[in-house]
Formats: sequence, C-alpha cells, structure tokens
Amino acid sequence: MHRPILKVEATEFTAWCTARGEPAYRARQVRRWLLQGRARDFAEMSDLPRSLRAALAQEFVAFGSELDAVRETADHTRKLLVRLAEAQAVECVLMTEADRRTVCVSTQVGCGMGCVFCASGLDGVLRNLETHEIVEQFLHARNLLTPADRLTHAVIMGMGEPLANLDNLLAALDLVCGADGLGLSQRHVTISTVGLPARIRQLADAGRGYHLAVSLHAPDDDLRRRLVPPSATIGIDAVIEAADYFAARTGRQVTYEYVLLRGVNDTALHARRLARLLSPRNVHVNLIPYNPVPGLPYETPRADSVHGFKATLQRAGLSVKVRKTKGRKIEAACGQLRLQTQTSGVRGPLQLATDN
Repeated sequence: MHRPILKVEATEFTAWCTARGEPAYRARQVRRWLLQGRARDFAEMSDLPRSLRAALAQEFVAFGSELDAVRETADHTRKLLVRLAEAQAVECVLMTEADRRTVCVSTQVGCGMGCVFCASGLDGVLRNLETHEIVEQFLHARNLLTPADRLTHAVIMGMGEPLANLDNLLAALDLVCGADGLGLSQRHVTISTVGLPARIRQLADAGRGYHLAVSLHAPDDDLRRRLVPPSATIGIDAVIEAADYFAARTGRQVTYEYVLLRGVNDTALHARRLARLLSPRNVHVNLIPYNPVPGLPYETPRADSVHGFKATLQRAGLSVKVRKTKGRKIEAACGQLRLQTQTSGVRGPLQLATDN
C-alpha cells in the first residue's frame, strides 16, 4: 500500500531521495509543495524532475485521505467530510468571517467521551488519528481557500477528545505552526477538552503557546455526571484545578465552553451556580446554544434564557460571549455529517451542496 508522504519520517524520505540519485533538498521540496504550494498530487509539483514524480507515484501518495464531501451555507461556513484510507470518515469545518479563516479539526474517529448531547460519540471511538491525518485536515480546508487567503486560526474541537491523542496532536501542530508548514501562530490555536486533568497539566508543561478550552456544560458534579459520563470519576474541582495550573504555567486565559440545553442546564439557578464557581478567576466563558441532533432529546434554548444566562455571568464580573450559530443547516455540529452519511449510505466523489 502506498504511504502518504506526510506519514514518512523526514529523514527516511530524504534517504529515499538520495538513494535514487536526487539531492537531499528534493525531500524538502516535496513536503513544501504539500504544505505551502497547495499541491494535491505529484503531477502538480512542476519543479521536480519528471522521473522523480513518476518514482514518487509508484511508492507514495500525496494524501492518505480524500475530501469526500463539502457542504456550504450562505455565511460561508463549510463542513468537510474527510475519508480516510480504510473508508472511515472524520469531519472538519472551515469558517470565514471578516479577516479570519478558522478551521476546526478532529483528532479521533468518533469519540469515547460519550457526552449525551453530541453526535460524535454515538458510535464510540474507533481509533486515534495519526499525525499526518490531522495535518491533512488543515490542508484540505486550506486548499478550499483562494490563493490570496490563508488559515489564520484553528480550533481543535472536532470529533474526538484531543487530549486523549495529545502526542499525535502536538506533532501535527508543530508541523502546521512551523515555518516550513502553514505558519499558523500558536497563539491562534485553541485546544478543547472535556477535562482530563493529567493531560491538561501535560499540555501546560509542553512549552507551547496554545490556548485551552474546557468543555464544562454544568455548574455542579451531579448534573455534569449526567451530561458528561467521564466526569463520574473526575470531579469539577479537579478539572478546574488543572485548568488553573495551565493558566499559571502558560500565562494563557482559560476558556470554559458551556453548551446550553433547554430546560436542562440553562436556568437562572444554573447561571448563578456557574458564576459562583468561576467568578474568582480571570477566565472567559463561551455560551453555545445547542445545535440539535436528530434522534437526541435535547433542544435549543430560548433566546431569553441565553440572554439572561449571559447577563448573570457578566454581573459576576466574567468575560462572556454567546457563540454564533453557524452551519446548522449543513449538520455542522461535531459528528452530524459523518453520522448522516453512515445512515444514508452517502459515498462517492466530492459533492458541493449549498444552502441559502
């Protein structure tokens, strides 16, 4: 089976080139074409000798994944379904707003966290994504932009629990944020977690400049255990202590994500409890009105509930933002498009669906 170029270690690929009489810099050229030149196959690498391009095609592939479907809304949110080598699929989202081009990428096939309102975990987790599979999501999204545009921000909030695949994720981000990669600033990357204290501390000690977002979703352990099953053995206090360690170690403000579910965690009492929990800290809170998933019994909160919840947190001195609902009509919530294609049998070449 042909290996994707980005799966091959740089030293091994350089040795492969020199063994065929090519200078060592050819290896860097090939990787530069993928990471910076937007090449989708070896034939597009015009400054390589034709014989080298033919040799590459005999042993390698430019991408180990393929862009299987793209859905786009009028606000230019695009949901990408990326098919992996073994026919499994993951999702990423490309969001365009003003001068920002933000990509949201996945780190696992499925998710093992089992948050009861999320489509990603309905089938559990199948496996971690390899480093090159994470990087290729960035490339598929970037290649949809015009030549004058580039990715400016990244959020690791797609399918899967990023900190459960931390080693591969950090290796992927090192490449994406490197000078020989996409040149994305570490300060413009946010890694989301359901709250794995040991891994949060590991990330804090990694010496990178990434931001941390903790998916809290409840102001107390009883409710959080019902919404986020892993929290049955990990209390909120342990999660917040780890987040405090991250903030102290890195100097980065921690963001807390809170999905608002109508009648479940969006009442005035929940808001007051959350304010008491977080207000002693210099943190930011993202309130996320729920994006409904067919088959799940949760609903989008009422607008007045969202506004009241936000106002309560602000009165407690917290920085708060209500995340805009984008891409609802293209199944842009994590796991929805993948789930839909599994149940409907959709499979095939690149499709572009627009929703006005």
